[in-house]
Amino acid sequence: MGKTLKELAELVGCEVSGNGSILIKGVAPLESAAEGDITFITSPKYAHLLKITAASAVIAPPEIRVENKDLIVSRNPQLAYAKILTLLNSRPYTAKGIDKRAYIGRRPKISETVNIYPFAYIGDDVEIGERTVVYPGAFVGNGCIIGNDVAIYPSTTIMDRCILGNRVIIHAGAVIGADGFGFARDGKRHYKIPQTGIVQIEDDVEIGANTTIDRAASEKTRIKRGTKIDNLVQVAHNVVIGEDSIIVAQVGIAGSSVLGSNVVIGGQAAIVDHVKIGDNVMIGGQSGVASDVHDNQIVSGSPAIPHRDWLKASLLFSHLPDMRKTIKELEKKVEELEAKLK
Repeated sequence: MGKTLKELAELVGCEVSGNGSILIKGVAPLESAAEGDITFITSPKYAHLLKITAASAVIAPPEIRVENKDLIVSRNPQLAYAKILTLLNSRPYTAKGIDKRAYIGRRPKISETVNIYPFAYIGDDVEIGERTVVYPGAFVGNGCIIGNDVAIYPSTTIMDRCILGNRVIIHAGAVIGADGFGFARDGKRHYKIPQTGIVQIEDDVEIGANTTIDRAASEKTRIKRGTKIDNLVQVAHNVVIGEDSIIVAQVGIAGSSVLGSNVVIGGQAAIVDHVKIGDNVMIGGQSGVASDVHDNQIVSGSPAIPHRDWLKASLLFSHLPDMRKTIKELEKKVEELEAKLK
């Protein structure tokens, strides 16, 4: 079962150029698409590939027109592609209930429309909303509150009292609500500071596999609406991440840092504790952020500096050995001239 090109265009709010009645059954990349598939292109520099693709239709920006190829014309082809891919691959939700091999604690408040798979553990006083799925081996601690349409994948751990909003996705192996890393010095020993807060994850957040988000020392570690966090990210206690931010793999965010909305952090970047990152900030991969970054800035490097300055500095790195050699030679000549003057 598929959709006509016109139906797909109406779904994504775009126009058809060509035959809107052709049937689209699948979505595929340009190179591997077959008849009945739709594909997409984002830039005119890839337009030559349209001559070799077997796709029945293409999602393309307005500046691209190709003879003998039916198009959906979109100013954001990637977004249109994602929406069509979601539509053509969606399956009706079927509520299967709670498997008898799952453990359910005391006083549960669990919707009848959930799917809880074998060997999932649900603690005492847990609330779970409509159409939420808890996969095998997942752990949900005492007093957790989980919203509607949430997916908790295998081997995920959600510790006591954490709160998840609606349409949250937690990928396999993630740990939500482990103790924050807090210790006080007692001579040469380390005295553990009790971590009594929680983690709150708001609506439409996605957490990648094996990512860890620590509970707050007090109050909340908070991930705000719409933020997407990649795999293998560490978010420490009392961190706040604003709405619609993107955190790429292997980023580390130290305790009590506050990130604004629409922040983008490249892979393997590190942020020290207690800093403030403004709205719309971009932080380059492998950067080390040691101080506050104001709104609308782009920074790179370690320590992080304005991105343009980092690009200029990085161009010099490969020349440093030759520059050092030149300086040594100049120093020697200056010494020789000084000796002659004496």
